[in-house]
Amino acid sequence: MRAVLQRVSSSSVLSEGVELGSIGPGLLVLLGIEAEDTQAEIKKLINKIIELRIFADTEGRFNESLRSSEGEILVVSQFTLYADCSKGRRPSFTGAARPETAIPLYEEFLARLEEALPQKVACGRFGADMQVSLVNDGPVTIMLDTANT
Repeated sequence: MRAVLQRVSSSSVLSEGVELGSIGPGLLVLLGIEAEDTQAEIKKLINKIIELRIFADTEGRFNESLRSSEGEILVVSQFTLYADCSKGRRPSFTGAARPETAIPLYEEFLARLEEALPQKVACGRFGADMQVSLVNDGPVTIMLDTANT
């Protein structure tokens, strides 16, 4: 699994003019699921996301996590994180999981995230054409890949 974390002051996701989710201060997570991913990657990635110290403490240092800062989280599925641009000019997405594999993992990811955090968990809609808005705080953007963690 791959995730792009963006620390935000606020973020929202729309589809067909309808707001699917919005948050205040916290994290926007763009989540990509690979064909070989399993529930083991879900647990590993959630633990890393909620405990990663990328929020400022009272002295402005990165000492607070999503959990300790009580920040909210918005998760948006993003198969394009598995784009392969090594050949030609058109990306290939063959590394991304097919919907029949990815949807259950995406839903499991959201369910486990809601279990792990008392604060708000918002999400987009898998496979939908979405418009994501954010105010990147910092800016802070972190890339995670379970193959490397």
